[in-house]
Amino acid sequence: MLHLRILLPTKLTEGVVQILEEDPCVSGLAMVRAAAIRPAGDLVLADAPREAMNDIVARLRDMGVHREGTIEIQRVDTWLSSDGFNAEMKAPGSSADAVVWAEVAQRSYEESELNWTYLSFMALATTIAAIAIVLDSQVLVIGAMVLGPEFGAIAALGVALVRRRYSLLGHALRTLSLGFLAAIAATTIAALLGRVLGWITLADVVGPHPATDFIYHPDKWSFIVAVIAGAAGVLSMTSTKAGGLAGVFISVTTVPAAGNIALGIAFGAGHVVWPSTLQLLLNVLGMALAGWLTLALQQFVWSRVSVRRARAMSRPKRIL
Repeated sequence: MLHLRILLPTKLTEGVVQILEEDPCVSGLAMVRAAAIRPAGDLVLADAPREAMNDIVARLRDMGVHREGTIEIQRVDTWLSSDGFNAEMKAPGSSADAVVWAEVAQRSYEESELNWTYLSFMALATTIAAIAIVLDSQVLVIGAMVLGPEFGAIAALGVALVRRRYSLLGHALRTLSLGFLAAIAATTIAALLGRVLGWITLADVVGPHPATDFIYHPDKWSFIVAVIAGAAGVLSMTSTKAGGLAGVFISVTTVPAAGNIALGIAFGAGHVVWPSTLQLLLNVLGMALAGWLTLALQQFVWSRVSVRRARAMSRPKRIL
């Protein structure tokens, strides 16, 4: 169940309330006159299942509510309501499968924003990955994978293409490229410092690493795993099942490859840099492609559900 909180000018209130009243999937509806100060107007509150939210938001956007007021969508974790249960039964599809596109787009913009926090996490994760390679430690590699924040920007590429938000596409590409460049630069400086202090030697970089050599040995499996992980990550992001993201973070070799690139640059080992660069590109490409295809499939499926929604609601399921 999702909760709608709408602040809007009084001139739009009647139309909005009518839209919500006519929708049998809206289980709760309230309106408070003159409750809003900015914009000056009214407050409308409503509850509806996730499966119905896209159609409701689309109709509100057609009225221009998002331009003259505010539409907020909030998740309701626990609710007790017979009307709410009936609304869930009337709405076609499953709430776990439903994609609320406004929510996905908002999250994509937030997680692909280039800021100091994003750059810091990228630099820290890549530095840990470099240390993991020097020590040949799989535990540290996994830690670096989990710490890296790059998946949000990669998923945003698919959202931008499917929803035709090309400003988001440029936003995500910029964040992704500058994030990896900054992280590699910071880790290269750290590696050079370790080289000067004698903490890291050339043998540590080019010597045998039986536990971590997959980082700089790209192959078909690198791409296949990235595709599977990208699809799983997007499904976790668009549904209520968010637990799958942890598995994505420890499946792809983006941040570890960036750490190995930095080590190769610091020690002038080109034969380390190029395979690691290919590994990085394969993983990013695989996840981006899988994310786009997964989102495109979800949009196709839910567009068909939306077309049949009116007929499905005219034949409500019998509640026993």
